[in-house]
Amino acid sequence: MAHHNGPRKKTRYKFKKDLRRRGIVPVTSLIQKFDLGQKVHVVCEPSTQKGMPHPRFHGKTGTVIGQRGKAWLLSIRDGDIEKTVIARPQHLKAQR
Repeated sequence: MAHHNGPRKKTRYKFKKDLRRRGIVPVTSLIQKFDLGQKVHVVCEPSTQKGMPHPRFHGKTGTVIGQRGKAWLLSIRDGDIEKTVIARPQHLKAQR
């Protein structure tokens, strides 16, 4: 049998986009800038696979702790453990 544990395993409904949101991602989501210590929501953009965080962190809120190239480093609490997540800006939304 083939190996069925890819990075997008069990995400058929989690990463599904609404009918009117399908297509190309707006450029403004690609050039977002965040400040250190700012709170951001991790909302994975399914049309862009590059720089996508693990599906476990979809819907979580984290704190920006740095930048690595085009991606941002986030500190997210997963249970009792503080984890560092690397995600590109199209998968992040600033908290209001």
